[in-house]
Amino acid sequence: MAVFGTDDRVALPAARSGLRSSIGLLYESRSHSVCTAFCVGEDVVATAGHCLFRTADERPLRLQGFEFRLQPLNSPGASSRIAGSERGAEAQHVAAGSLKLRVNPPIDAASDWALLRMREPICKGHALPISRQPESELVKLSAAQRVYQVSYHRDFGNWELAYGAPCAIRRSFNGADWTAISKDFVDAGHVILHTCDTGGASSGSPLLIDGPAGPEVVGINVGTYLQAKVLTQRGEVVHRYKSEMVANTAVAASAFRGTLEALVRAEILAEKRDLKELQRLLAQEGYDSGTRDGVYGGKLNAAIRAFERAEGRGETGLATAALLKRLAALDAQRRGRGPVGLPPSDVETGSVGSHNVTGGTARLPR
Repeated sequence: MAVFGTDDRVALPAARSGLRSSIGLLYESRSHSVCTAFCVGEDVVATAGHCLFRTADERPLRLQGFEFRLQPLNSPGASSRIAGSERGAEAQHVAAGSLKLRVNPPIDAASDWALLRMREPICKGHALPISRQPESELVKLSAAQRVYQVSYHRDFGNWELAYGAPCAIRRSFNGADWTAISKDFVDAGHVILHTCDTGGASSGSPLLIDGPAGPEVVGINVGTYLQAKVLTQRGEVVHRYKSEMVANTAVAASAFRGTLEALVRAEILAEKRDLKELQRLLAQEGYDSGTRDGVYGGKLNAAIRAFERAEGRGETGLATAALLKRLAALDAQRRGRGPVGLPPSDVETGSVGSHNVTGGTARLPR
């Protein structure tokens, strides 16, 4: 748990009951790992990246085993697995900021987000809109007591949604000013430091404000920022003091908004032959896409990101039909088949502690 002052978590108020159709549990049965996730499209949910891939020194969980479940927990059609999981192709339907999260400085907490396309449109009509409020405005919105969090917590109720408000968002905490804090993060501009009280399974939960049409997502809760103190002699650490919690961390919505827009409209390649061709064409452009086996993995993801970066596009890592067409057009030009028009440029866009997925003896309601 990371509680700041008194524990302000309460049962979800009746006025917010509609959020039960938008915020659910994301879990992997074999490991009993549990996080919070929330609807951002008809068949797309968002969560913390470490809920799927753990941290850089840990083994990722089996994507095939993940299930997203909404309330009421026992209703038919209230759960879904990741698209492609029936044929071992679920990785193609996941976009994430990082597959190897660093939790020691330089911390890449701003990359700790993931978007999952599900097999069924489980979120039909209940997607939460992504706020376009700039990060600079969040401190002001917090001061006006407009920021709140809705999440599952292992220690709160019997897997009932908890409501935390108001959540403070600040830059400086406990004598650590933003100048010093920002040096610990790779992309401090997309990091939100907040004091919403959190417990196990709250990773991946949304930070929200009320917009003109209802709740809007301003960030994803991902972990706790710890301040470590050590005693050194002659350059050697001789004693480590207990780390102190400074604040909880979240990823600002602007970090993943572009990738979400791309994923929602993307045509993901489904056939092995298409993935093999994608691997071949990327290799031909000078990118290491791994063995040409038609399997989507870390090397292919990295190659796609590198190519997108070279194009000047937002990085998504998604293996899409539009990407294949762009690469095929470049291949045709290289072979001297005359100028070939490329697809329009708008086809696609694109140490933190307590990064712990609830596990161990955790059990889900049946």
